[in-house]
Amino acid sequence: MKNSFLALLFIAGIVSSSCSSSDDEDTTPAPVVGSITGIITTNTTFPSGTYTLAGIVKINPGVTVTFDAGSTITCDIATGDNALVVLNGGKLIVNGTASQPVVFTEKNKVPGNWGGIIMYGDAPITAASGAATAASEDGNVQTYGGTNPTHNGGTLRYVRVEYAGKKLGDGQKENNAFTFYSCGSGTVLDHLVAYKGADDGYEFFGGTVSATNLVSYGNYDDAFDWQDGWKGQLNSNWYAYQTGKGNFGMEVEASNNNNAFGPKVVNITLKRATGTTPEVDTDVQVDAFQFKKQGNGEYDNIVVDGYLNYTVGATLFTATVVRILDTSTNTDQVNGGKLKLTNVKITNTSLVDPTGAAGISVSFPVGNFTTSQSATGAVITNGSWSNVDGTNLIQ
Repeated sequence: MKNSFLALLFIAGIVSSSCSSSDDEDTTPAPVVGSITGIITTNTTFPSGTYTLAGIVKINPGVTVTFDAGSTITCDIATGDNALVVLNGGKLIVNGTASQPVVFTEKNKVPGNWGGIIMYGDAPITAASGAATAASEDGNVQTYGGTNPTHNGGTLRYVRVEYAGKKLGDGQKENNAFTFYSCGSGTVLDHLVAYKGADDGYEFFGGTVSATNLVSYGNYDDAFDWQDGWKGQLNSNWYAYQTGKGNFGMEVEASNNNNAFGPKVVNITLKRATGTTPEVDTDVQVDAFQFKKQGNGEYDNIVVDGYLNYTVGATLFTATVVRILDTSTNTDQVNGGKLKLTNVKITNTSLVDPTGAAGISVSFPVGNFTTSQSATGAVITNGSWSNVDGTNLIQ
């Protein structure tokens, strides 16, 4: 891949030098066109341009791959499984800007046509039964988890991932627009868009990484999802707009571990457009927040809008601002004071009080669930980075 890329630049240089010069000659370099395939084994920078990504491209440990602002990287389901994978020890640096984001997309513009961006690290996790490591569920069969809370998988700024969520490999595994396996606090995630994927917008599998200015738009499953003891502490400005199909605004679990810690997220907006349906009618999920398997955390300055009841045949499924799905989560996290949602503004939503699954009575300790009509939710500025085909994603 490196040799092909150098050859591309060499040819471009010959063409440029063969042109006659004049005082008014445009010296702006032509955008680069190229392809990205296979395993990347040496540090590589992709200048601003248009690229085709074919296959499951992996960034090896010890290797840094950089994309300059304004690039578009397109894959095609006709080539089979496609994804960009950062192996533990590798780094992905994406230098997008508000006016020149870096866009990863799919040729046919069909949700679920590729695997998105997948990053592995070695930050701590608590998987099922308290395990410190686990096998990834993305079809790549990678081990994740470790003892390095400051793991650095790179910097993603002003990045948009479109039409992801493909099940790779055996067709049973899960991928999202952005998937982070045990990534650490040295990783920077800022101004990201997950657009019309067939699974979650963002999913965290343990780790300590935090993320700011996230947009999840039109993803079929949950806007935000995590498990395995993810404990990012500096998260802010998360915005979800569920339209067409969509399940929970936020699905929170901790792999059945009653952890002494939890994540913190401030400035959250969860919106569900009129007419949005669950992903499938056989598993109806229509709540703004769902907590299960010991999911906990602290959440503040929240706007919830549009989470309404849904009917399948003669069965009514109620929608609520917060649902506690199991007794252990209610006992250990709600009653134990390790789950807090404060300054919540609720509009156009069927049930405005936290609700339990059948047989579970939910009563937050005083001050741990509070409402406020002055809550602002996420405050994020639209720009080219959050505009697709003329539509601003932040509604």
